[in-house]
Amino acid sequence: MTKLKTFSIGGIHPDKYKITTDSPIQDAGLPETVYIPVKQHIGAPAKILVQKGDKVKVGTHIADADGIVSADVFSSVSGEVIKVEAVEGEFGYHEDMITIRVEGDEWEPSIDRSPGIVRDIPYTPEQIVAKIREAGIVGMGGAGYPTPIKTAVPTDKKVDTLILNGIECEPFLTADDRLMVEKAEQIIIGSKIINKVLGIQNAIIAVDENKPRAIAALSKLTKRYVGVNVQACATKYPQGGEKQLITAITGREVPSGKLPADAGCLVQNVGTVYAIYEAVLKNKPLFERIVTVSGDCCKHPGNFLVRVGTPASFLIEKCGGLCDETAQVLFGGPMMGTSAFNINAPVTKLTSGILLLSDAMTHKELGTDCIRCGKCAEVCPIGLQPFLIGRLVRENMFEETRGCHVSDCIECGCCAYTCPARLPLLDFCKLAKSELKRKK
Repeated sequence: MTKLKTFSIGGIHPDKYKITTDSPIQDAGLPETVYIPVKQHIGAPAKILVQKGDKVKVGTHIADADGIVSADVFSSVSGEVIKVEAVEGEFGYHEDMITIRVEGDEWEPSIDRSPGIVRDIPYTPEQIVAKIREAGIVGMGGAGYPTPIKTAVPTDKKVDTLILNGIECEPFLTADDRLMVEKAEQIIIGSKIINKVLGIQNAIIAVDENKPRAIAALSKLTKRYVGVNVQACATKYPQGGEKQLITAITGREVPSGKLPADAGCLVQNVGTVYAIYEAVLKNKPLFERIVTVSGDCCKHPGNFLVRVGTPASFLIEKCGGLCDETAQVLFGGPMMGTSAFNINAPVTKLTSGILLLSDAMTHKELGTDCIRCGKCAEVCPIGLQPFLIGRLVRENMFEETRGCHVSDCIECGCCAYTCPARLPLLDFCKLAKSELKRKK
């Protein structure tokens, strides 16, 4: 392991609040009912394959990928399908949901539930990609892009480096940290599986320096695996951003509007890599994940193995319930997470955390006037000028934001976090991107 690395442009150092870093992963258990959305990924919703009254097992295929950019969905429980309907989603739109009443815990027999670690990879690259597709795996770092597409590097691109993203730079979240501590070898084997698809040997596991146990666990095991190494990175937000991580690890820049493959890299979250290991070598579809439940209003925070479709309220009650001081419930981290539309909303493939936060942690009186300090531009890891984008948005000059490269914004929130005038700069950038996309 070499010296600490980081990206050079911008970034901030918010308080980390990693209060669950020493909390082992616990099985969350089974709720009475799960609510499984058929769109848990970027792209088209999956086509529903079941109907009311059908019996399903854990791992039963219940929705089929609809098109290239889509992903299969599997039952996370055994029981009876009691509803298949469109429900109001987080932002007021309707999405298809499969509701299953839990009955026992019967798994599909094809899933290998034995505890032993499988180290041999007997499949061809084509067979591996097929298994990843058939397991419904998507990027679990938050983006939700279907993994089979991401691993299919265009013929005109040459990828020579696989980067495993174990940074987890959002405050409070420790799900990836615990996964790396407790499932280190499976993650390393997962990297070898991806390397076999890419036809390369070089895999680098990037881990934030504030995760010493994960670094130690991985470093000890990588000695047995040729081509897999651990790189500790300096603590800075948003170190886990794909472009920032590529620059930190390789020194390469991803050109504006281009993809990591244009810089010769493929980046995968460690949770995704673990899911790939389970899919390829254990025949296990993606229907559960690690979720951190934490926050300054969480009575008993922890890291949990959670079935997809589990209501957030089930996990909140498991951790002591809501207290009077809880002002906001967030899905994800405090920097890029979203406020819960409903605390009964379900955990999905993309849910990394559920945070219970107080008014003191979340309340921020918004300002109206830019004081022209330029701090937002200083901390932007992409090198944008959020103050200018904000001014154009307020004047409804959305087309002009194109020249400010607003589409390159990674929505990390550094600008809004830093702004002494308390302007909603992140919201301005999101609105501009949305308007440009709508016009396109």
